[in-house]
Amino acid sequence: MDTTINKEQDLGPSIKILSMHPLKFALWLFIVTIVMIFAALTSAYIVRQSEGNWLIFDLPTEFLINTIILVASSVTMHLAYMAAKKDNFKQLKLFMIVTAALSIAFFIGQFEAWGALVDRDVYFVGNPSGSFLYVISGLHAFHLISGLIFILIMLFSAFKLKVHSKNMVKMEMCTTYWHFLDGLWVYLYIFLLLNH
Repeated sequence: MDTTINKEQDLGPSIKILSMHPLKFALWLFIVTIVMIFAALTSAYIVRQSEGNWLIFDLPTEFLINTIILVASSVTMHLAYMAAKKDNFKQLKLFMIVTAALSIAFFIGQFEAWGALVDRDVYFVGNPSGSFLYVISGLHAFHLISGLIFILIMLFSAFKLKVHSKNMVKMEMCTTYWHFLDGLWVYLYIFLLLNH
């Protein structure tokens, strides 16, 4: 008699147990942790801003360009995911390479944006507004590095033909994490744009 519970098993008239792959569950816990960190940072930003002594400045255009680059990388990541589901290995590799290239372009763009902030006399130290901006954008970039590493691992796996329609767990996780990081940056950019 089989007593194992797969994705969903009916245990009675109103009880159902849903299961999730352990790696996906760990990823969602990690995402919740990141959300809490940035919720705390943006809340602290608003509280500190209301206390005064806050430098007002326009965000560099580079942040907008970087946002567009990151949204484009989310599109190419989704196209890579769809290609993997269809076992289209050529498109999978192509879109993973483009996603990796766009994410590297984002990092370069962030350094350019930080340079533009310095040109406007907005430094990490000297005023809380600058400090918050560098910490928020830098912490996001740090998390994006983990996403880029994940993408490169999946790209390597794609070249070894280990990513395909029957082996999608890690590809789904990579796609979910990347979309989350991209969405998080869009939120942060809009938040900073409205509260600079």
